[in-house]
Amino acid sequence: MTEVSFYHLQAEPLERALPRLLEKVSERGMRALVRFKTEDLQDQLNTALWTYSARSFLPHGTAQDGPADQQPILLALEEEENLNRSDVLVLLENSDATDLNDFERCLYMFDSNDDAALDAARDRWKQFKSDGVSVTYWQQTETGWQKKA
Repeated sequence: MTEVSFYHLQAEPLERALPRLLEKVSERGMRALVRFKTEDLQDQLNTALWTYSARSFLPHGTAQDGPADQQPILLALEEEENLNRSDVLVLLENSDATDLNDFERCLYMFDSNDDAALDAARDRWKQFKSDGVSVTYWQQTETGWQKKA
């Protein structure tokens, strides 16, 4: 069964936190599907992943950038399938996860500065728990992530 980890952004924005988590996924030899509701955020994070660090490189792209199955990190809208055979699903903007069981791990990221995102994360947590999904909660601090539940 898929393990879902909720990542509560508090100390830095998504554009800085997501690349670090994706580095960990890549270091473990896993592939990731990052799922969005909007093209605007997808485009914004596509750019951020190219520019977040001068010392690091995260191979990624969208289905429009070439063969999706060859992308180690695929950025996709929520209606798109797991075209790169990812092990890890990253949910942004409270994206749908009807195919959750196709992944080993799921990272659900949300920002505490957005009340709607906070409410959606609480609802999603309750839904996953009632569905019997294993969930954990990670809170961002100035020094990194702390597991709270």
